[in-house]
Amino acid sequence: LVWLQARLLNVVVQRTIMALRSDVENKVHRLPLRYFDSRQRGEVLSRVTNDVDNLQQSLAMSITQLLSSVLTVVAVLVMMLTISPLLTLLTVVTVPLSLWVTRSIARRSRTLFIAQWTNTGRLNAHIEETYSGFTVVKTFGHRAHAEDQFRELNDDVYRASFGAQFLSGLVSPATIFIGNISYVAVAVIGGLQVATGQITLGSIQAFIQYVRQFNQPLTQIAGMYNTMQSGIASAERVFDLLDAEEEEPDRSAVLPAGDDRRSGRVEFDRVWFGYQPGAPVIEELSLVAEPGTTVAIVGPTGAGKTTLVNLLMRFYEVDSGRILLDGVDITSVSRTSLRSRIGMVLQDTWLFAGTVHENIAYGRPDADHDEVIEAAKAAYVDRFVHTMPDGYETLINDGGTNISAGEKQLITIARAVLARPQLLILDEATSSVDTRTEVLIQHAMAQLRRDRTSFIIAHRLSTIRDADVILVMEAGKIVERGTHSELLARRGEYWSMTQA
Repeated sequence: LVWLQARLLNVVVQRTIMALRSDVENKVHRLPLRYFDSRQRGEVLSRVTNDVDNLQQSLAMSITQLLSSVLTVVAVLVMMLTISPLLTLLTVVTVPLSLWVTRSIARRSRTLFIAQWTNTGRLNAHIEETYSGFTVVKTFGHRAHAEDQFRELNDDVYRASFGAQFLSGLVSPATIFIGNISYVAVAVIGGLQVATGQITLGSIQAFIQYVRQFNQPLTQIAGMYNTMQSGIASAERVFDLLDAEEEEPDRSAVLPAGDDRRSGRVEFDRVWFGYQPGAPVIEELSLVAEPGTTVAIVGPTGAGKTTLVNLLMRFYEVDSGRILLDGVDITSVSRTSLRSRIGMVLQDTWLFAGTVHENIAYGRPDADHDEVIEAAKAAYVDRFVHTMPDGYETLINDGGTNISAGEKQLITIARAVLARPQLLILDEATSSVDTRTEVLIQHAMAQLRRDRTSFIIAHRLSTIRDADVILVMEAGKIVERGTHSELLARRGEYWSMTQA
């Protein structure tokens, strides 16, 4: 029976945690980029892994014992009442005191448990950041500083954990002491009743044994209640993530299919946007990109160039104004439908752990092998992949740390080529390659941009001279627009950039 009880409860706990993990995973995909921009990745990972695991352990350890302890208390209480209601009253009169002491200690330990898991999240964030930038740490000789930060954060975890465990350890001695008070009271009053003949000696001996059996599970329950504070602290952090504001509900509508040669018109209509309220990054911006044209966006750091394409991808929602694709407000269709039309080569390239072939095929999972090779040739990946040990089956480390920055960028471009997008966004797409490779990429991109609306964001003006329109941005506004030759003739901001 005990085994069956443990088995059933374990199944309940495991399924509950499995459902919670699924909820957390689904929630993460519904969170806006704004949520991740304001938090360290390691801290979010700590909530998803450490806090969920701690909650699971707390539930698994407590629920089984809690059920058996409660049943024992009820059964023993019934037996005690059949022997002597008066002595039973003396036994239970100290229970409220035990509950008050347990709750007081648990309230204080809970604060420390919250601090413990919060500090654990910060420690994990530091570790993740240090390991991700391990080469940079080594290069600049910041090992000692990184170790000092680790020790400081580790000490914070230790202090909070020690305080929480110390307070937790006080529960059992306190409840045992209070239970002994009732035990002594029963012994004294019971002795007097035996002396006066109100109760037999055998009955009082049996009752005293029941008192011990009554106090023991109460002590266990008190200990479990306090132990659960660690699980509750983790649960609060997990539910804080689950309660975070999500992206605006997605529409079910999809973008209408159009003629590839005539579709792809993008219009920004008086768009305002700011990452923080009252601090606009884009101010009343209006522009039109006609189908099949290439629009280059240049400007100093912080001008709003990358923000512009993030709004087009709906990674963020505009504060006011509209963005139209072929006359359709992009907020009126699903994000999936919108993003399926757009190919993007990000400024920060990212490759997944897997083969070169798998990383290129990520752009269109249903593509066959020949299509992947064709995309690789278009992006000149085919030129260097044959120098790798296993060619297209060469394994790439997480983040692509075992290949050069230029090779990573070429693979991400091949991924965009394979996706066959209606719109193309190149965000600093050739900023990490050498001059020779850049020339090759420009030829490939010229073919890729044919009959396709394209946005190019770059500081290197050599990548945008053949653009149909060049927009010069400053402080979230378009200050100049025109072709390369037109802007040079004006001798304005663009001309100044070419002279720098």
